[in-house]
Amino acid sequence: MSIYRSPKRRGAWRCVSCMVPTLALVLACAADTTVGPVARRGPAAIAGEPNYSFAVTPANRTVYVRFSRVRGDGPESVSAFVQRVFASADAAGATRLVVDLSATKGGDSFLLTPLVKRILAREQFTRRGGLVVIVGPDSYSPAQNAARVLEQFANPIFVSRPIN
Repeated sequence: MSIYRSPKRRGAWRCVSCMVPTLALVLACAADTTVGPVARRGPAAIAGEPNYSFAVTPANRTVYVRFSRVRGDGPESVSAFVQRVFASADAAGATRLVVDLSATKGGDSFLLTPLVKRILAREQFTRRGGLVVIVGPDSYSPAQNAARVLEQFANPIFVSRPIN
């Protein structure tokens, strides 16, 4: 005996399966502690290119954060990196945060929990114009999940990088 499912039903299941990682990220952000695997130490996937970086522009009080991969195998954990970013942002009196997820090729969505939590904890980044999220054709799973959560709770401006 076979079970027939209509195309509508399959589409609904596909939609639900896409929402599971996003829901997990939302729940992780609601927790008091970071949820996710412990950062592994070892060589980066691509030698010479950091998993993430940031710069502060004091003149216009903007912090630019770039993720190329969301992985715990670099010289610094994502959590420690995010802590350093926000300490610098607070010291500079930053009023705008630019998060570049356009080249995020992959990784673990749970590792972005500290970033999302710290953004949501700062009023200057949750108001309109305080947060700019750059996405692009190379934005994969962790970037998509983080962008979705930020879209729901932080009122960001999205900028899309064109396809090369």
